[in-house]
Amino acid sequence: MPVIDMSTLKPVGEFGSKAWGEACVAGAIKMLEAANLPSSITWAFSEDYTHPPARLMEGGRTHAGYYLMVKDGQISGGDGILEEARSIPGFHAKIPWASICHQSGAFYGRDGQKQRSADEAILFAAIEEYVGRENPLSLDINHEGKPSIMLDPVGPWPKEVGLALGEGAEEGNGLHNIAATLQTSSPEYSDLPVTALRVPIFSEMTEEQKKSFVNLCGIDFNK
Repeated sequence: MPVIDMSTLKPVGEFGSKAWGEACVAGAIKMLEAANLPSSITWAFSEDYTHPPARLMEGGRTHAGYYLMVKDGQISGGDGILEEARSIPGFHAKIPWASICHQSGAFYGRDGQKQRSADEAILFAAIEEYVGRENPLSLDINHEGKPSIMLDPVGPWPKEVGLALGEGAEEGNGLHNIAATLQTSSPEYSDLPVTALRVPIFSEMTEEQKKSFVNLCGIDFNK
């Protein structure tokens, strides 16, 4: 039986907000602690959402996002980005808030994740064509010299970690669906055309919506 009872959860904040991130961390730590991970595991996770709305940066926050760290038999995490965690090989993502915010509130399992990725590929290609240059989202350049959402050092998900955080995902549980349950709506998406998995459909936006969305992603037309 999954560690987290989904029926006890309720929305606590927008994607990338402090309240939302802290609630995600609390759930993840509970799941990882219940798994009794081997003390030999050293792994970390971080998601850094760039160009967030100013309303999400209350209290002097410097990053919208959160991190998890498994090290020396201890499991920790919190709001923001901890450089110690980001230096450990694992899953580290950095991407404009607006480009993934809305679809992060969709519920899905393995097949849904694949469809979301396909929908996002279409979105990102459409933005690149509209802006007229490669890497309009200003993604970091990885060790292969390519723009990437993933930051180095990339490391594999330890089996025990993946099983713990993904438990029950096909039935609506797991860390992603927990995070989606905790997420409240953001007003920027109220009138945008979106796919079944809530990914914005750039080709169906009005010209005004396109300009607004590109700006929301922090894209500088003058580069």
